[in-house]
Order: sequence, then structure tokens, then C-alpha cells
Amino acid sequence: MDFRIARHTTKLVPLIHFYHELLGLEILGSFEDHKGYDGVFLGIQGESWHIEFTVSKQEPKHASDPDDLLVFYSNTDDEYKQLIENLRQHKTPEAVPSNPYWVDNGTTFLDPDGFRIVISNRKHKS
Repeated sequence: MDFRIARHTTKLVPLIHFYHELLGLEILGSFEDHKGYDGVFLGIQGESWHIEFTVSKQEPKHASDPDDLLVFYSNTDDEYKQLIENLRQHKTPEAVPSNPYWVDNGTTFLDPDGFRIVISNRKHKS
């Protein structure tokens, strides 16, 4: 099964910069004026998941909850440190996670829409 997270925004360009330039996700595809929507797909080539951001004339009507998280598990300690340093150098706002697990197992940042992402220093355990 493939997996896509789709979110509507008014900040498409800042989100592309954040997820592509700062986090290192690849731009897997994009589209313009598809029935009034522009969008981009970001992820890692060959993986079965990606994130889609869209923009249109309609304003999004969503709000981030402190427990709504996108969690990115780093593969190594060096990758974790590099991602955290890069986000901090670009003055990405940090947030205190609601769930204490993420205090001990990662660092939480806000994306340009104000949604929380966690860079985790732990490998995912099923």
C-alpha cells in the first residue's frame, strides 16, 4: 500500500523550501492549474509514501493540534545532528511537544503553516 499525506495551504513556496531545502526531501512531482489547484509532491524516490501540498483560491480551514505530528526518523546520529543544526541555523521555530515521549526522543519544530514536525533520534520500532 502506498501512502500520501495531503494538506492544503496558502504557503506553497515556503513549504517547498522547508521540506525540500531544509529537510532534504526530494520534489517527486508537481502540477499547475489542475482544476484550480497547484501542488507539489515531496518525499524520497522509491519509497511508498509522500507528502502533497496544494494551493487554490479556497483558503484552508484547518488548525494544528499540539499532538498532530509528522515524525521523521533519522537513519544515523550524524543525520539527526545535521538536520537539527540546519533547521536551527535557518531559525526554524521550535515547539515543546505535548507528548513527553517526543521530548526524550526527538526535537520538535514548526513548519511554515505552524504544523509540528519531529526529527527523531530513535529508529522507529513497531
